[in-house]
Amino acid sequence: MKIIIRIPTQTLELFDDNGMLLRGYRVSTGANGVGEENGSFCTPRGRHVIRAKIGAGQPENTVFVKRRPTGECYTPELGEQRAGSDWILTRILWLSGCESGFNRSGSCDTMRRRIYIHGTPEDTELGRPGSHGCVRMHNKELVELFDLVQAGTEVEIVA
Repeated sequence: MKIIIRIPTQTLELFDDNGMLLRGYRVSTGANGVGEENGSFCTPRGRHVIRAKIGAGQPENTVFVKRRPTGECYTPELGEQRAGSDWILTRILWLSGCESGFNRSGSCDTMRRRIYIHGTPEDTELGRPGSHGCVRMHNKELVELFDLVQAGTEVEIVA
């Protein structure tokens, strides 16, 4: 399996080991564009792997803070109470860069930057940049992807 995230089209594609497209999803990447530096709130480019899968078995819309479920499930009312939050919901696929000096180690380390593929409230507009650097997906689609991939799955982010 391999995932390719395409910044220009705001899509995520899942391919099998033979290069056949299995699934395609609309996503939202960093509102600040692409970039690898810590604190940039940009989506990092290049080769990555899924370092960890977090949230298996949690209900859809589970709220995560620091990769831990809070015990809450997102609702529009909760969204109004905490307006402006960058919600991390349902599941987390934590990415780790593979290119030393570009997206791994030092001030450009994807994993230390806590870059994830994660769920988002259903009313979040996908198909255009809007995140703080992570890759946002609809929750049902994220659950499907989460169940199809393993830790170690290759992820390439192309601009």
